[in-house]
Amino acid sequence: MLFSFTLIPPVIIDFIYREDSADAFLKSFLALLVAGFLLWLPVKNSKTDLRLRDGFIVVVLFWFILSVSGTLPLMLYEPLKISATDAFFESISGLTTTGATVLTNLDSLPHSILFYRQELQWLGGMGIIVLAVAVLPMLGIGGMQLYKAETPGPIKDNKLTPRITETAKALWYIYLTLTLSCTAAYWLAGMDLFDAVSHSFSTVAIGGFSTHDESLGYFDSAAIEVVAIVFMFLGGVNFALHFVAFRNWNFKAYMQDTEFKVYFQVLFVVSVIAVVFLQFTHTAEIFSDSLLTGVFHVVSIATTTGFTSTEFHLWPSFLPVLLLFTSFIGGCAGSTGGGMKVIRVTLILKQGMRELQRLIHPSAVVLVKIGKNPVADSVIDAVWGFFAIYVAVFVVMMLLLMASGLDQITAFSAVAATLNNLGPGLGDVAANYAGINDFAKWVLSFGMLLGRLEIFTLLVLLTPAFWRK
Repeated sequence: MLFSFTLIPPVIIDFIYREDSADAFLKSFLALLVAGFLLWLPVKNSKTDLRLRDGFIVVVLFWFILSVSGTLPLMLYEPLKISATDAFFESISGLTTTGATVLTNLDSLPHSILFYRQELQWLGGMGIIVLAVAVLPMLGIGGMQLYKAETPGPIKDNKLTPRITETAKALWYIYLTLTLSCTAAYWLAGMDLFDAVSHSFSTVAIGGFSTHDESLGYFDSAAIEVVAIVFMFLGGVNFALHFVAFRNWNFKAYMQDTEFKVYFQVLFVVSVIAVVFLQFTHTAEIFSDSLLTGVFHVVSIATTTGFTSTEFHLWPSFLPVLLLFTSFIGGCAGSTGGGMKVIRVTLILKQGMRELQRLIHPSAVVLVKIGKNPVADSVIDAVWGFFAIYVAVFVVMMLLLMASGLDQITAFSAVAATLNNLGPGLGDVAANYAGINDFAKWVLSFGMLLGRLEIFTLLVLLTPAFWRK
């Protein structure tokens, strides 16, 4: 019922621009409102507390049911001529902030449809923050659970505030402040108000949807790309860290945080490699172009946003693949970014170094530390378990895509782009996903949901033990 009211802003946009899509949104609004009311009515007086098991089901259904609901306006707008598969793919891509699209000729679509896609990403981004910081730790899973339970720094409780509702409210304030700041910055940099609002939605949410086929390359503006770099970087930072820094006006909290430092170092090193290689291969004419283009695409791909200003998949040699691999790391735990999360990758590397030291000194007691605090072996085991499942899921999905007829490069990059909630891939999915078969789209839709729910949340529902009484 609450989600149905998100269809009202596109109706207002339609009236402003005097287009013909309002009917699709109004019909969808009424259908979802009535359906929600009928579902709520039989259980309106229920006061039963949710069990831990119920939490997993609610989290998964939240994304799945809203993704199904989000298809209605797209299917009811007849000029779009979109299939159920494509509508679901576009909807779940928006809500999971993946940014993979099956729509083409965006510049000719009604403003209401374009705004709706951006709105889906913005709503999904906020849902991700609340999920990662306030909900998943209660279930004992997710990157933030590792971050808060086992690492030093400013956040030592399971919740930022005593009540989950207050935690969600605090995160909303931060998210809204970043969105408004991003909108103002885009507008001052030269976007019109519609594009500024629309792109701020997908920038802060680390989504990557755009209102133009050429993405941010449409504007051909260095100032706009700089604004995007800043807010994509901020969107990839742990929002709990933003909360602590802004609550106390103590920005040292960022530099005292191990995950933030690794996050910054990865972006810096990969940016240097990209800029030097672009300049060395004369891909860009002047150094300033190499600098801006290189840094922009590194931050965009590494944070799993997916904005582009040029066809980076056509860059020479290893560079496109290097950028794709940075998306496996993704953003920080508790951010809108996708990927495995910086904290997990950091712990995997530290555990690898510990094993090397054990080979040299078999009797030594070597601890894995984040900052100055040792990390429990149970946490290391959980991280390796996540990594093992991640690799297994990746392999199965890639083989399924290849079996459906996709080539190796397209299959590999499509799985990476959806499982990491990135969006653009290589090969046949570099520009969009319109040309691949329906079976592949359903597999990738499942991958988007897996990536957004940090794999275990969804896979636990598929185990027989979960359903036993």
